[in-house]
Amino acid sequence: MNDKILDKHADGSNPFNIYLIGVGGQGVLTIGELIAEAAFQAGIPVNFYPTKGMAQRGGAVKAQLRLGRAGAGPNIPEKGAGLVIATERSESLKAVRFIKPGGDFLLFGHVWSPLADHSQGKHEAPYPSLEQVQAQVQAAGGNLHYLDPRQLPLYEGTPVPANIYVLGAALGHTSLGRLLDATKVAALIRARWKRGAERNAFAFQAGCM
Repeated sequence: MNDKILDKHADGSNPFNIYLIGVGGQGVLTIGELIAEAAFQAGIPVNFYPTKGMAQRGGAVKAQLRLGRAGAGPNIPEKGAGLVIATERSESLKAVRFIKPGGDFLLFGHVWSPLADHSQGKHEAPYPSLEQVQAQVQAAGGNLHYLDPRQLPLYEGTPVPANIYVLGAALGHTSLGRLLDATKVAALIRARWKRGAERNAFAFQAGCM
């Protein structure tokens, strides 16, 4: 276990926290499950707290992962996450308050923009620009890592699973990669999905690069 990455006090009271957020249908909780399983296999105490919003596709989904301390409570404090993984641009703004100064903020900039309810005279607030997200993350002291959905790699002409690609990027480009072994995470992915194993392996490695 890398005590520096876990940022532990002498009593081990400060775990490495990961805040995940996105929308239904993106596989956000799967990212959390794979990180939790990899941590468990590495002998790192892990607490995983998923929260689903609306059940239908597009509803808000979030999860909180606390690594390095057995029995850590479910709520990551504000400015307490060493890593935020956001898979939708608008939802990502809800996670900015959790990023620790100097922490990594990984954004897959997918846009889910619901239609305005004109029948009730209601209109959605202006959709946030990438520049707005960048400014807020910077103001919070986070290190933004941006993944452009338009550049999602293709495997045999078909876009790879975005969540597996994002997980690869988290292992390859954030402090999570110094805590978990990317090779072992790749093995977990292969074991979980026998069908499409090569496609998932390609997605993960593309993210890591």
